[in-house]
Formats: sequence, structure tokens, C-alpha cells
Amino acid sequence: MSRLFRLLMLAATALLSPFAQAGLGVTALAPQSPDDEELLVFYPSSSPEQALARGTLRIPAAPEGRFAAGNGRLVVLSHGSGGSPWVHADTIRALVDAGFTVAGVRHRGDRSGNVADRGPVSWARRPKEVSRAIDRLAAHPQWAARLQLDRVGVYGMSAGGHTALSLAGGVWSPARFRDHCRAHLREDFQACVGLAATLTGSVFDGLRLWLARRVLEARFSDTRPQAHHDPRIAAVVAGVPAAADFDPESLRQPRAALGLITVGQDLWLKGQFHAEAVLRACTPRCERLAHVPEGGHGLLLAPLPPGLDGLEGQMLNDPPGQDRRVLAQVHEQLRGFFERHLR
Repeated sequence: MSRLFRLLMLAATALLSPFAQAGLGVTALAPQSPDDEELLVFYPSSSPEQALARGTLRIPAAPEGRFAAGNGRLVVLSHGSGGSPWVHADTIRALVDAGFTVAGVRHRGDRSGNVADRGPVSWARRPKEVSRAIDRLAAHPQWAARLQLDRVGVYGMSAGGHTALSLAGGVWSPARFRDHCRAHLREDFQACVGLAATLTGSVFDGLRLWLARRVLEARFSDTRPQAHHDPRIAAVVAGVPAAADFDPESLRQPRAALGLITVGQDLWLKGQFHAEAVLRACTPRCERLAHVPEGGHGLLLAPLPPGLDGLEGQMLNDPPGQDRRVLAQVHEQLRGFFERHLR
């Protein structure tokens, strides 16, 4: 009954919002240079929605819909490795319902359909792409007139959480990632190798560990610190972030207000090495916005793409006992954080 009461209260709060009756408008800004990807912009709209087919998903939205009143504030969304903004459509809608405009970056070389630069090349490029998205909106007459870009928010999940932590002031290096995996390869195997392999408890695990060490030593030798600062970014939320390669000292006093969303059943990025390690470093200068003890790594994919199988399905599908209705509470905390720090 208490959970039902909380959900009813959240629904009532959403209905009382001055923007809650708006639909989800969406437009795409074409690339302006060879280094750009298409930029998706989601906003409050008064136009009727239609079901948009995006891969295996059908997303209600109003393409090129008429503008409705918003709050004039921007949140930039950084998706996970190999992902897209569309798998965060429910989160985007929650922010748009609160009046925000959301810019969904499609990260070059690490998005659906193209993962050629997955890993440190993309990790270094992603924060710059977020800044580039803000620049593109600032240079666009229509969006420059609608948005106040002196205080911008960033939300990222998984590899997008790594992007978010970078923009909060985090400093990382490929060599720090290598050193983490040297020390914790077996315990944090999926974070170190991604979907390339998994440990099965068989006699072949020794070979898998040996090959992983060889690849890590060859690919993650760069010791140069990586950092990116954008003074326009005032609030950052990292959901289940990849974080083992950050220097904890760089996050003790974040450059922007920093919130984290954590889960208790993450098989891909074990909390003790990633999200919880960040919280140990940045508390009390940061805050845990939400924790879902029964949640898996894919909880914040909303909607979760259907039909995930194999190792990808093991890492992303909801674990037994996970109740996706909890996302209403997660989204309420997310909206409240950005409202406090951006408006």
C-alpha cells in the first residue's frame, strides 16, 4: 500500500506540473561538420503524437511538433556504449513533462550501428561532443531564442555516465583502467572486456583471463590524464556509470552539482568498483538520487529493447524481482535534481 501511495502521489505531482499536458516533440539537427552526428532534440509540444518505429521500439512522439511552453532549460543526454537516445525515451519524456528540452547526442563511433571507436577513443571524445551539442543549439536561431544556456544539465547512463563524470570534473586515463583490471580482472571481468567474453567456471576461463590481460596491456597503456571542462554545465547525473578509471581525488569536489543513480544487481559494472567508488570519493559534495536494490544494469534503459539475448541479454535484461514501476520514483528524483540546480 505504501508503494501504491507513493506512485499515486508522483502521478498527482506530474499532473499538477504546468507542462504535464504537453506532448513529446522531436526534431533532428543535421550534422554541420564531418565530426558531427545527427543531434536529436526533444521538447514540449502541443501537436498530437504518433508511434515512431526506431529499431525494435515504438516511441510515441510528435515529429516536428508545434512548440508548447517549456522552462527554457536544457539537459544533454549521453547514451551508453552502442546505444542511442531512443532507449531513454521514457526518461526524456519525464524531463520534457517538467518543461525541459533534452538534446540526445549520438556519439560518433560508439552508437547503435557503429561501435568502431568504443573504448578510450570514444571516452575522450564524448564530453567534447556534449559541449558541441550545446554550441550547435546556441548557434541555432530558433533554439537560442528558446533556451537559457548559461546553466545546462547533463544526464548519462553507463558509458554515458562516464561522460557525465568527466563533465563533473573527473580526470581519468586509459592506464588507470588497465591498472584497475590488472588488480580486479576476475571480479570485474565484464567491465574490463565488455561483451567480448564471459567467465563460465570452465577450464577455458584461464585462457579467457590470459587473453584479456594481453589485450588490456596493449590497448590501455596511455598514461596521459584526460579531462574536459565546460563552464555552462551546472548539474550532472550519472546513472550506473563506468567509473573505475577515474582519479578519486578529481571527484572529491565536483565542478558541477553531481547526482548518482545506483542499482544493487549490476552484472556489467559492479557497483563496488564504479558507482559506489565515486560516492565514496565525492560524498558529501555529491548525492545519491536513487538506489534500486533489485535493479540491474539495464534498469535505466527505458524502454528496454525487447529480444535481448545471449551475453547482452544477461547483462541488460531485468533480473528476477525487478519492478519497472520504480522508474517513476527515479524519474521524479532526476527531475527534482535538475529543477533545483538549473532553474
